[in-house]
Amino acid sequence: MASLLFINPIGKETNISEINLNVSGKTCSSCVRHVTSALKALDGVEDVSVDLIDGKVKVTRATDKIEDLIAALIEDGYPAQLDADSVTQVKQGGGCGSGCKCS
Repeated sequence: MASLLFINPIGKETNISEINLNVSGKTCSSCVRHVTSALKALDGVEDVSVDLIDGKVKVTRATDKIEDLIAALIEDGYPAQLDADSVTQVKQGGGCGSGCKCS
């Protein structure tokens, strides 16, 4: 599980989800750009990481909503489904942002 650190200037907790998808049909760097663009256009998506070799896509977003991710990929011609170990939620405190629990 990846460790995420977000500095929240307002001091509120933020829930961040890491969603792993299995996506087929990706064969080149152009496919990576298309997949990344399709997902980053959706609300709350912070980061997209595409692995061509394993067929995996990791999405970091401020919600655990999944349906719109899969729909966007299918619409662009990339069949997608939720990975078995898909959603990891990381609750970020609003403290100083250095990783401590001061909030």
